[in-house]
Amino acid sequence: MSAKVNVNDLVLVQGMKDTKLTLSRWNKAPLSAVGPWALLSFAIALSLLASVYGVAKLSSPDGTKYIVPGLTGPAGFGDYVHIEIRNGLVLALHALACVAGFMAGSALPLSASNRTGVSRWVHEKAGPLAIAFVVGATAFSLCTQAYVLGGTSASLAQQLHTTPGVMLVGLLPHAILELTALFLPLAAWTIASRRGNWHELLAATFVTTAIAIPVLVLCGVIELFVSPELTRALIF
Repeated sequence: MSAKVNVNDLVLVQGMKDTKLTLSRWNKAPLSAVGPWALLSFAIALSLLASVYGVAKLSSPDGTKYIVPGLTGPAGFGDYVHIEIRNGLVLALHALACVAGFMAGSALPLSASNRTGVSRWVHEKAGPLAIAFVVGATAFSLCTQAYVLGGTSASLAQQLHTTPGVMLVGLLPHAILELTALFLPLAAWTIASRRGNWHELLAATFVTTAIAIPVLVLCGVIELFVSPELTRALIF
């Protein structure tokens, strides 16, 4: 029991040390860390929007009538709360994937190096499996979003007597910022995994979440009061 506690204490101490050192290094040159994350996240956002457009063009409208606050109906505080809850859940999921990457790529291998027998084998195998799960879950999430949003865009475009392309242009003022903010943790995860810097991911979780939250707060306002006006201007 004592050995187990010592191993866990070692992992915790090392993890906190790595996180503090990483945050200190990034604080001296923030753009060196945030810049690549933002660029990759922006690229992912554009790819998702392009996929949504492709699915919308190939989808047959199903006749569903959608209520879009600010566009097909009035926008209120409740709509803003709904948007923030929706985005908060997605951000939390992506942040947890970042934490899982830290545990799988840094904490578990360190813990395994201080164990023996079956316990060591379990910790050695858990890391790669966890990483594979995160990759699979992320890919599934992106494909699902493209499929659902594409189908919705096709039906909404028919409802408003316009095209999916016009609909997406109208959504760009908030969609680009929103998606870029939401994908920041996954961008950090991707870059760290390619460089083998798994020990940086806990720090990356804190930083990307801190950046994303105020951006998403702003995006909720844009989604309710700016994007609908642009869409209305494009349609009418």
